[in-house]
Amino acid sequence: MKNAHSFHIPVMGIGFTIDSPLKVAQYGIDSVISLVDDILIEKMRKVYSEKFEIPYKEITDKAEDFRAKRITSYLNLLQEQTEEKFHQLKNITSEKSKALKEYIHLLPEYSTLKKDFVKLTEEGIDFTKLKDWAHKNLTSGSIDVNIMTKIDKGNYLNKELLPIEYNDAHAALRGYANSKLASSLVLSAGMNPRLYSYISNFNDFFPDENGYIKKKIILKVSDYRSALIQGKFLAKKGLWVSEYRIESGLNCGGHAFATDGFLLGPVLNEFKENKAVLQNEIQSILIDALKETNKIVPKNNLVLKITTQGGVGTEEEHSFLLDHYQLDSVGWGSPFLLVPEATSVDDKTMELLSNSKEKDLYLSNSSPLGVPFNTLRGNTKDIHRQELIDKGRPGTSCPNKFIALNNEFKESGLCTASREYQHLKLKEIDSLEISSEEKQKQVDKVTEKSCICVGLGTSTLILNKVSTKKTGDGVSVCPGPNMAYYDKVMSLQNITDHIYGRDNMISRIDRPNVFIKELSLYITHLHDKVEELKSNFDKKQLRSLTKFKKNLEAGINYYNELFLNQKQAFITHKEALLSALQLEQNKLNLISIEIENL
Repeated sequence: MKNAHSFHIPVMGIGFTIDSPLKVAQYGIDSVISLVDDILIEKMRKVYSEKFEIPYKEITDKAEDFRAKRITSYLNLLQEQTEEKFHQLKNITSEKSKALKEYIHLLPEYSTLKKDFVKLTEEGIDFTKLKDWAHKNLTSGSIDVNIMTKIDKGNYLNKELLPIEYNDAHAALRGYANSKLASSLVLSAGMNPRLYSYISNFNDFFPDENGYIKKKIILKVSDYRSALIQGKFLAKKGLWVSEYRIESGLNCGGHAFATDGFLLGPVLNEFKENKAVLQNEIQSILIDALKETNKIVPKNNLVLKITTQGGVGTEEEHSFLLDHYQLDSVGWGSPFLLVPEATSVDDKTMELLSNSKEKDLYLSNSSPLGVPFNTLRGNTKDIHRQELIDKGRPGTSCPNKFIALNNEFKESGLCTASREYQHLKLKEIDSLEISSEEKQKQVDKVTEKSCICVGLGTSTLILNKVSTKKTGDGVSVCPGPNMAYYDKVMSLQNITDHIYGRDNMISRIDRPNVFIKELSLYITHLHDKVEELKSNFDKKQLRSLTKFKKNLEAGINYYNELFLNQKQAFITHKEALLSALQLEQNKLNLISIEIENL
């Protein structure tokens, strides 16, 4: 059955979308929750068990396989409660059912579902028939889950390393696999071959003879080559990627995985042109693998979806992406942080977000993963971090240890934001015979790391009045650059009206086009890399930046042609777009001269 909506809510942080399905699934909206933090997940299960008056028995960290069990229990609770809410919505008691009207009203105007409903009610349909229609035609939103493949720390029991299936990502996968959910697993942050192979241990990920897969795989990628490699790897295990979710490398929230200068438009175009190849090549590998392992071979072609997310902000952009690149859905992330009916953000953080401007949203090196991280200036977690530095006690107590992946000082791993790691590293730096200026540079690099695996879940605890005594009340928040153009708290109706062009929630008139904004971010990124190279020259890096620049030039040529040939989209501001593109080209020309002079 076709999705009710043409947008989805991507995973945000660790806690911001942790309970989004309970808020939006009954309206047919798909959302994604993070499985990083089983401690937060268990706390949220307690919150909702009390709210829905369900018996609750804590799964402590003394229980065997507690991480997987916590995740399974919470996901089952979400599934049962969203199903109940959706059942109530469909089980209408009158034609004036408020919930049903809300469901229909949120749909886009072009929705056949909406048109059918209007037609039925105008004809004065019998109430029982309307109820039957609702049961047959309405769909609930999917409760999808996200696993960051690289956050796969090994775990110990009595100082003994446990088998690999008890690693964090493996246990999270098992927690999802054992749940009742029929939804999708989003795999992000690159390939983890051991984790990918482990998926084949669970039957729910394999197709039946009609091609139905209970638990689908979505790969979050930023280029076609990566999609093909990962898709083939999984197909050899008999696993089908049902969706490739293309995310902008820099124009997104959370961690920013920059590409080698490959821009969103050209990447989407490559997927559009090669979709049939992607389907056929990978499906033939899959069928061979299924036959080889005596598994069921589907009779029909398997469903393959292509979706995107990152920096989309207007109905015109949303519709253009869907139509021009023949996409199945477009993700809207950061604006939803200002929608309490969809996400979990505390009031103080929401105020900070709604007041943010471009200068407040920047890429920092604060993530212990060593990947650039979208950061909001003035977030309380960074304020707390600075207070600890000022007291001469940098680093945090590291209560959760989800990113304790550094093995420099300890075999079992330390998080680079932890007090233990920073104390040892600063001691090491202090013993080096280098200039005081260089020493300070290295010290700042160490103390910049922030405890995000706690900070990204704290907002949800504050909102739900759960104690933050052990972890502290500092909030990390990671919106994308698009956040700068939204300045008010919105209802679910407001934001869907904005997405579908029934209303406009952006009061500023200077918001750049999604493609131009991403290009601008990439040119700034290149400029910063060139500046780094000036002070620390490296031949290999120079070759890499030259390639990066060429890819940006190809992207600019692609956009020039795209904008010039548009007959419907972007017509009213075509000249402004071409001028903005020329401005970025001029910036790139100056950087090119600098690269040549290196």
